[in-house]
Amino acid sequence: MNSILGRHVIATVLLYTALVLLLLLVLGGLFSFIGQQDDIGRGTYTMREALTFVALNMPVLVAQFLPVAALIGALFGLGMLARGSELVVMRASGVTTLQFCGWLGTAGLMLVAFLYVVSEHIAPPLETYARQMKTFAKFAEFSFAGNQGAWVRDGNTIISVEQQSAVARFGGVQVFQLDGERRLASVARAGSASVDENNQWLLEDYVETVFGDRRTGATRMPAQNLRTAISPDFLGLAVARPDAMRLVDLRAYVAHLERNGLEAKSFEIAYWSRIARFTAVLLMVVLALPFCLGSMRDAGQGARAVIGILLGAGFALLGQTFENSGQLFNVAPVVVGWAPTVLLAVLTVVLLVRSR
Repeated sequence: MNSILGRHVIATVLLYTALVLLLLLVLGGLFSFIGQQDDIGRGTYTMREALTFVALNMPVLVAQFLPVAALIGALFGLGMLARGSELVVMRASGVTTLQFCGWLGTAGLMLVAFLYVVSEHIAPPLETYARQMKTFAKFAEFSFAGNQGAWVRDGNTIISVEQQSAVARFGGVQVFQLDGERRLASVARAGSASVDENNQWLLEDYVETVFGDRRTGATRMPAQNLRTAISPDFLGLAVARPDAMRLVDLRAYVAHLERNGLEAKSFEIAYWSRIARFTAVLLMVVLALPFCLGSMRDAGQGARAVIGILLGAGFALLGQTFENSGQLFNVAPVVVGWAPTVLLAVLTVVLLVRSR
């Protein structure tokens, strides 16, 4: 009997989680498509490419929305069972809170497995391809090469970028200028560079070598301006993004940055946050139980939806706050990544104990 009841509870939770996730994906896809309107018409980026871009980013939205969808779906599913007195009958027949937690934990593990497949094997390549497709369509007049850095050509100017430390700030920049006959006219290197909204480059610690017919000349300046049509968005294709990397790739990239004495904290935080998110999905499902066994067992679905949204939004806000403050106050990345999930676990245990 208990196995039948357990399968019924698990199936109900998974069904409502799938429905909530579908609704969130529709809303998320709509807002994402609205956000593409400013880019439509630039280069060869059309409505069709925008729709394709949104569709390819759906797995990323699944990974982002699943913890909240799991909580709201569990609240809805258990709420339906509570309103139909099914939970009361189950408890009267001897089903304990621990057994409920076991069933919900099984549903949570299924969702964790689904999240792992999506976030590790489906979302990263599709998100990378979507970003490349959009950028190539917007900047069709440029050529691009390289996967460990960026080599971009704009007419007779070729720019090489070794790394990107911010949205519009780069390091290890080299500029090659060709003359009208495609011969190398000059080579320059800058320790760092920044780009403003008008694509005006400010090259810092600038050294340039100019090639003449019979001689060469070298100049060194603290800073030099460079005007080009190349934007930071285009160069950003060569930059490693935590949300477009698998866990194993994140770990390897963190090790690479540490070996080279580069800042790796943001990638370490992303690594531990990704792992903690798997645990958070499991906890979100179990967290719904106290609200359906306690004083809110007769509450409407609207009230449960509000609770789920508030808790999910609070968890996301808490995670973002910890991430920002952790980098500011130099907190260990493992603490920053796991702190919101640990607090969620404490809240779940406290509410379960009170519901008993």
